[in-house]
Amino acid sequence: MSDPSPALLFDRRAWRLHRARAERQGRVDFLREEVGGRLTDRLDLVERVFPAALALGEVELAGRASTEWIVGEKIVSDPELVPFREASFDLVASNLLLHWAGDLPGALVQLCRILRPGGLLLAAMLGGQTLVELRTALFEAELAEEGGVSPRVSPTVELSDAAALLQRAGFAKPVADSETITVSYPDLRTLMRDLRGMGETNALAARRRGFLRRATLARAAAIYAERFAGADGRIPATFEVLFLTGWAPHPDDAKPRSGPRREIPQQRVT
Repeated sequence: MSDPSPALLFDRRAWRLHRARAERQGRVDFLREEVGGRLTDRLDLVERVFPAALALGEVELAGRASTEWIVGEKIVSDPELVPFREASFDLVASNLLLHWAGDLPGALVQLCRILRPGGLLLAAMLGGQTLVELRTALFEAELAEEGGVSPRVSPTVELSDAAALLQRAGFAKPVADSETITVSYPDLRTLMRDLRGMGETNALAARRRGFLRRATLARAAAIYAERFAGADGRIPATFEVLFLTGWAPHPDDAKPRSGPRREIPQQRVT
């Protein structure tokens, strides 16, 4: 049997409903704001002006010397749909959206397409070590209580694969690096409440419908605390953030450019 289409990985309607619910009930924005700040810090390292910029997700480009005309696509942005003409932008900055692309290579191709020659993609997305503690606790709890497991946490891209994906999508000088943000919580319920407020809850097409059983949730909380809690009893939640940088190919890339262009340095911070 052939593999299902990657576009069917996520239930797009459920994803939009989760985002809309978070918006109505008061979004939890601390992670998006923190990552957005780190994203624009990296943009400030590029000594170049971008006349036309696209902001996908919560990323603050207004008022920066490097950007002039800005199109903002915020909470309603869908990484599967990029409704812009070819060569429309000099910069695309994307904050915590691309991990929701069922076809990530295809989404990157679309972003490369809408960049003008020599344009820059600067993106942040959640990586493979994100919520590793929650994955472990849910897997073991569901196996113990229900005799099997269902998809609960979205698959994510590993750092080792990210630069290759950029190159495959047509970007020049691809760079991928990661930073780890660890947040502590008093208990599992508080963590899960924050994930709902972020709009980052399960939207897998193959997910089991309905809520976690009480016994499964209680066991997951116990496993989480036993395996990962610190001396103060609080539990950590790890968010690995991948930062992707790529340039749309330019005819002059093989020729010396007039004046220096400072590249974003590759680094790994934990």
